[in-house]
Amino acid sequence: MAIQIHSTSDTQNKKVNLLGYGESGAGKTTGIATLPSPIILSAEGGLLSISDYQLPYIEIKSMTDLIEAYEWLTKSQESAQFESVAIDSISEIGEVVLSAEKKESKDPRQAYGEMQDQVSSIIRNFRDIPGKHVYMTAKLEKAKDEQGRLLYYPSMPGNKSSQGLPYFFDEVLAFRVEKNENSVNRMLLTESDGLWTAKDRSGKLNTWEPPHLGNIINKIQGVNQ
Repeated sequence: MAIQIHSTSDTQNKKVNLLGYGESGAGKTTGIATLPSPIILSAEGGLLSISDYQLPYIEIKSMTDLIEAYEWLTKSQESAQFESVAIDSISEIGEVVLSAEKKESKDPRQAYGEMQDQVSSIIRNFRDIPGKHVYMTAKLEKAKDEQGRLLYYPSMPGNKSSQGLPYFFDEVLAFRVEKNENSVNRMLLTESDGLWTAKDRSGKLNTWEPPHLGNIINKIQGVNQ
């Protein structure tokens, strides 16, 4: 077998995978409009916030829809026009998978286990689509730790799925909203503050970044803006 040796520098200008989560109205879906040439896989039907942008989308109501979308993205010439794929949201797709598994299994534990395996495979397959940036949104989960602090992290059905979700992505971005009497300020947290889950595997982002995903991709790739 021939061994190919690569350089880590080869990854500089390749695709970026991102997970964005936050409260409803924090800008997770609106952020899709800032991606380079996106196609949306919409499992939530909540695209009103970006209706003015006239972005193309595929409606996902079942696993069949999702499989067909994946086949189209990876095999059709038409999909080559899109630089980014946005899945809104992976939390909702997890619910769709879990619902289907509960109908097949009488054991809830088995249903959750099967759901976790399937969603892990879905995330890997879409994340690794060649030549396209991939952005997935997730709902927000809250839980108290042993010291009574409120922790925030991306939500999936089942505790194991929620805990494991960030590990699939290079960038985990927490959409934060700060309000006062005169203004609403939206920012992305890219590094955990001990309460909100976040990470920047590239090491090129500031702790706080404006919520423009295209600019974040450029910054990670070292593209002058």
